[in-house]
Amino acid sequence: MWADNETSEDLLGFKIHADLLVDVIKDDKVLPVTIGVFGDWGSGKSSILKILEQELTEGEEDGFKDGTLVLYFNGWVFEGYDDAKAALLESIIEKFDKHKTIGNKVKDKTVKLFKSVKWMRLLGLSFKKVIVPGATAYFTGGASLLPFLVNEFSQLQPKEIAEKLTGEGAEDFLKDIIKKNEDEEVTIVREFRDDFKEMIDKSGIKKLVVIIDDLDRCTPDRLIENLEAIKLFLNVEKTAFVIGADPRIVRHAIEHRYKTDSIENADDPDSRNKRIVSDYLEKLIQIPYYLPKLTDNEVETYLTLLFCKKAMGGDFSKVIDAFKSNRESNRYDVFGLGDIQDLATEEQKKELIESVSLIASLSPIITEGLKGNPRQIKRFLNTFTLRNRLVKVAKLSDFKIDVLAKLMVLEYASTNLFKEIYNWQSLQKGEPKQIVDLEKLAGAENTEDIKKQFSPEWASEKVLKWLNAEPKLANVDLRDYYWISRDQLSTTISGASLIPPHIRSLTKKLIDHGSGSILTNTITQEVTGKLNETECEILLSLLEKEVIKFPENDSIHKVFIEMMSQNVSGIIESYGRAIGKADNSKIPFSLRNEFALAEGKNENVKSLYSQFEKTSQIYKALNPKK
Repeated sequence: MWADNETSEDLLGFKIHADLLVDVIKDDKVLPVTIGVFGDWGSGKSSILKILEQELTEGEEDGFKDGTLVLYFNGWVFEGYDDAKAALLESIIEKFDKHKTIGNKVKDKTVKLFKSVKWMRLLGLSFKKVIVPGATAYFTGGASLLPFLVNEFSQLQPKEIAEKLTGEGAEDFLKDIIKKNEDEEVTIVREFRDDFKEMIDKSGIKKLVVIIDDLDRCTPDRLIENLEAIKLFLNVEKTAFVIGADPRIVRHAIEHRYKTDSIENADDPDSRNKRIVSDYLEKLIQIPYYLPKLTDNEVETYLTLLFCKKAMGGDFSKVIDAFKSNRESNRYDVFGLGDIQDLATEEQKKELIESVSLIASLSPIITEGLKGNPRQIKRFLNTFTLRNRLVKVAKLSDFKIDVLAKLMVLEYASTNLFKEIYNWQSLQKGEPKQIVDLEKLAGAENTEDIKKQFSPEWASEKVLKWLNAEPKLANVDLRDYYWISRDQLSTTISGASLIPPHIRSLTKKLIDHGSGSILTNTITQEVTGKLNETECEILLSLLEKEVIKFPENDSIHKVFIEMMSQNVSGIIESYGRAIGKADNSKIPFSLRNEFALAEGKNENVKSLYSQFEKTSQIYKALNPKK
């Protein structure tokens, strides 16, 4: 099994990316700078940031080397804090305060900066939870208070203050005071920036590098709080911020914070929301750096290294050294088992040789099916390993692991087709004739006949590659392979461990949409034409499960109906599958009005009407003459 954690161990050849970032950071003429390391969920951002930290500190425990102070901050760790912005600011100040060689030099500044953060935190929290209790405690000697509140209270009699703070109007009373002193927070922020600059100068460091990871795991509000904290340091000399995130999640968070009520054309780059998002990112991120997806050769190399790590244990360090040396002169070819023959023992070679054919056959379809995503590849291999162990425990004979691997790629890349093969083989003693026909047609590149005889999804480029990849499945008894995968036939890998966070978040947002206009805008802005084929399939699969579990919930049906109105790819087939498994008697017949509106925008909607159970109220509502 392989651990799914960020690591500074470079199995992807990503050190080149980290070296580039180091080169930028070391250029004093570029500072101050904010760099965005952008990539999809699981693309290797965290590993690059770990390598970057290692390159800048070279193992120094206090993160201080050659005048550069490095702080690694995980935004997700502080997800539960009431103010993520304060958490980041306090972490940076604490790095200076507790540093063994710098701390004593800047003690006066850190004390003052900690107080500034406290005031900013208080101003950012609710009146009922912090300000009102804080103001009350002030008069009993239990707390300090914001300076401008002290000034306001000095003009009132103690009895009058007590009445205002304990009465129902306490919150409004304090809000009026804040409003009259609205420049106070601006002053605190300005003083914070000035004090921070003075602290850096006084510390004697050459530069401060703050590496911020896992922002895309945070909720939109927490993500924005972290970005707002970073904005405080823009243009502060000698500073470099490196942010790792999925840019789609960041854009969504900015849209969430600055959304407007007006309905806009989501595809118009000049719309107000789009301008806000673009302007925000351009001002915050001076250098955006997008990670490329892995190529076929890179995936094959990655698979080779993963299997070597599993087989060779402590000897794996030799392989890493050989890999690094190889990449200095050859960045494009596969680093394969032939490159490590002199590094492995005979026993290790024997174990690795069993993986050779598997690696060669898997890499092209994994690149296409799993989009060359390192995290998904590793999780895929972990699931594959568990199932392969089950094969041995169950003592299945004539079982080919490459057939299992090929089916698992389809399980993730196209869940619906994986289930379709399951249905075919279950009726034909494990050897579906449809697979024989599909492989012949795919081999001849006869996509038109595939579309005529099967669903159009079978003719997509990624599925054609899968059909043509070795091993072929024609005349293979698939019953044992589906028996091994039976634990996943209802949930599937993509429905369980490989769901990207932004798809989970989007699913919840759609189901809890609240109103028709919000739902329409969400689908327009975040679904239609915005998701790749795999992401769309995962989203629809999750929504299908919701319909099956909660057929009485009209909100879920409305999500499907609105997607039909916008002609989302695969939506008609997806909804048809869902109602085929759901309890139709619980589906609200009042949905007929929504169906009628959708029918006007997508004539294919009518094809669903006959698929409802004839005894259900929704069937009768949609088919009144029948």
